[in-house]
Amino acid sequence: MALQATPYKVELNLTDLDRGVYETLRFTVARHPSETEERLGVRLIAYALWYDEQLGFGRGLSDVDEPALWQKSLDERILHWIEVGQPDAERITWCSRRAERVSVLAYGNLRVWQTKVVDAVKGPKNVSIAALASEALETLTRDLPRSIQWSVMISDGALFVTDERGQHEVPMQWLLGERG
Repeated sequence: MALQATPYKVELNLTDLDRGVYETLRFTVARHPSETEERLGVRLIAYALWYDEQLGFGRGLSDVDEPALWQKSLDERILHWIEVGQPDAERITWCSRRAERVSVLAYGNLRVWQTKVVDAVKGPKNVSIAALASEALETLTRDLPRSIQWSVMISDGALFVTDERGQHEVPMQWLLGERG
């Protein structure tokens, strides 16, 4: 018998001072059986960073032809393709040919990945890559409750998440491009 995805109810109070976005968002997101809490947390952070009314969660782990998140136009063109984790250079290039814009939110031990991948994808001009600090991310995503309530504030490129345990600053570093 196949393992089922685990649903998480999310309330995200988003204050993005850099883009002038102020929203209270309520939705349910599925966590794939092989997905870690950390990856789920990164998907939620990516959702907050690039929030748009048309932004939605892709099948990600269960369908290699879909991203973690994407924004589509009304005529089904892919406006923004968002990957999380450490995709290889081939994957990023493949994505850049299918979408107007590609963003990668990387996390984990990035030293080797960064030297192999970031330099290899500098050609396409529609790609941006940001890295999240591992220690802050681990603290934020450890033992995520099934009902997540986050207040996310983005100001001058800094990311702050407040949950029932307090406020967490999650440092980000732009490795290629910018948030846009």
